[in-house]
Amino acid sequence: MFHRQKGKIKSLCPSFFRKSRSFPEKEGKSIHKAVLLLLLTFYCAASVFRLVNSPVIRTSDSDSEPFKTHVLDHGNLARKEKLSLPLLPCSALINGETDETREEEGTLCCDRSHYRTDICYLRGDIRTEPASNPANIFLYGAPQEATIEKIKPYTRKFEVGIMNSIEEATINPIRISANQSDADQCDVVHRAPAIVFSTGGYTGNLYHEFSDGLIPLYITSKRFQGEVVFVVLEYHKWWGIKYRSVIEQMTNYPIVDFREDRRVHCFKEMIVGLKIHGELIIDPKLMPGGYGIKDFHALLHRGLTNEDDLELDDLEQKPKRISEPLSPSSHCLNITSNSNTSIISTNNSTQPLKIVIFIRKKTRVLQNVKEIVKTCHRLGFSVQILNAKLGTPLEMIHHALASADVMLAVHGAAMTHFLLMRPGSLLIQIVPLGLDWAAENFYGEPARRLGLEYMEYKVSTEESSLSKDYEPDDPVLVDPSYVARLDWWEMKKVYMDNQNVKVDVRRFGKLLQEAHGHVLRSKCIRQMQARTEI
Repeated sequence: MFHRQKGKIKSLCPSFFRKSRSFPEKEGKSIHKAVLLLLLTFYCAASVFRLVNSPVIRTSDSDSEPFKTHVLDHGNLARKEKLSLPLLPCSALINGETDETREEEGTLCCDRSHYRTDICYLRGDIRTEPASNPANIFLYGAPQEATIEKIKPYTRKFEVGIMNSIEEATINPIRISANQSDADQCDVVHRAPAIVFSTGGYTGNLYHEFSDGLIPLYITSKRFQGEVVFVVLEYHKWWGIKYRSVIEQMTNYPIVDFREDRRVHCFKEMIVGLKIHGELIIDPKLMPGGYGIKDFHALLHRGLTNEDDLELDDLEQKPKRISEPLSPSSHCLNITSNSNTSIISTNNSTQPLKIVIFIRKKTRVLQNVKEIVKTCHRLGFSVQILNAKLGTPLEMIHHALASADVMLAVHGAAMTHFLLMRPGSLLIQIVPLGLDWAAENFYGEPARRLGLEYMEYKVSTEESSLSKDYEPDDPVLVDPSYVARLDWWEMKKVYMDNQNVKVDVRRFGKLLQEAHGHVLRSKCIRQMQARTEI
């Protein structure tokens, strides 16, 4: 590069070099020649400045920019330069986008560019410190430039309050090998890599157990196809029991409880932290293999039922949209909800449509649930009431929803159970005052992504218990968005923690009737479609 620049500089100023060589020191300097020489000097200096700053020789100082492919002029194949391990962006290592297998050099990097999560990647001689608090992880033979990294492996990085409660993990790079130091000897040597994460924070709330925990864990671990060890900070035994059948679909190995395990665990590869795409979302564009939320749904089904893939595929056949013509489509589309059409015939048996209603006991209580149940019965639904608690087995809830046509719930964590519904089923969300945005983003949109039908019932001011606590012209009642803009926690206190619901049975009954007819028509179309395929 230097010689090429020098050559260009010389070619730009040939006269200068010629004059400088032939200029006789013995001759007197004339004013004319002095002025000319000065002008040539300035011209050459300006040319050098333009050359150095030109795109031709400017280099990028970004490590994440890939090397360009060089194509030879004489027609040989292009040769792509392979990035060495330290030059790869950390996200590529986390995602497994490299086949680099050199183990003689340790690797440590962290990706802290995301709003919701931090993730660190280690490769080499990795060892845990038994029962350490805070958790200590050591990387022996670490690169010289590596520094101590502290990370809280939980996916709500943006929420300072809850992150203050999360146990921190410290990654300690040791530049010498374990043999040259007083490193603890390995009690357990793992061939599979590890993923370290926390079950602290909001664990105990069903929504957060899936959105902040299980779905990010699936996203991060899927590329390993079960050959990965889960190392958990702030491990709760009840969590392990509740989700055992789901966890066993993601890993072939027992969970390592970092705090209680007294052994030194040794790994060759480790990810600390979890990737996350959003609220109950798996973005196929960000997943190796293009996996999405329906694949996670399939995993839940396998874990909670032990059914094989063939039965699962049969269950997950996507129904045709009602708008598509089926013969005779007019028969199905003309079905309405009444006592004569409330029974669906399937495989020579008859059964009414089933609705599962989740009830709440503390906040956002559906206060006239008995009237709602009577209305459901009148329309032809069979009704099952569920009051899901922390210890309610997930298998029991899945069994109830697997046979349900409709799920109904007031906005809240129990809505997360829609992940256990059959594809094509109908989800109805009762949206209390002031919770429109949360209802749509946390449950409405994710449910549609899963392939469910979705309806919502927006509670009016008169149907909310807040109408008894505030004057009719109070912003709480007339402009909930104003309260939300002031402060999230104030909004939560008012609309989530201190509001109950008593729906207008006549108005809500119209929605239920619409839902009943919609499900009848959908089932009719699916049955006719199945017959035409036989």
